[in-house]
Amino acid sequence: MDVAAREARADDLEVVTALCESAIAELRPNRGGDIWSQWEARSEPVGPALAQSIDDDEAVLLTGTIDDVVVGYSACELHWLHDGRLVGHLRDLYVMPEARGVGVGEALMHAVDEWCRKKGCVGVDSIALPGDRATKNFFESFGMVARALRVHRSL
Repeated sequence: MDVAAREARADDLEVVTALCESAIAELRPNRGGDIWSQWEARSEPVGPALAQSIDDDEAVLLTGTIDDVVVGYSACELHWLHDGRLVGHLRDLYVMPEARGVGVGEALMHAVDEWCRKKGCVGVDSIALPGDRATKNFFESFGMVARALRVHRSL
């Protein structure tokens, strides 16, 4: 089994769009997921924004593959800090449930790290919903730690 990550191509957009829609649907019912899906998640339709990432120098769209079949994706964008430094904002990282646990997410994360380093980023940020222990543990395995907590009260 060959697990890899590579930059997405135009012919990957249909499957990456479907993966993005699956990611949003999977997270929406989780604690914090309803507001996340309407604020931080991509607005639907997601395809045009994903397509724009392919040609954007300040963004990267990656695919995770098993034996050259796309089973996951990640998307990262550059965020300029007030002092001019850059942080990579990992907007998306998703692997189909049946393809998890074999290294696809790890390959994607390594590719994001490499892209961010080449761009001169001082760090990488992402979001894990509250109670999503698997995502939190995954990010922690790459040395990521909480730097802020967003709190919310429903009215």
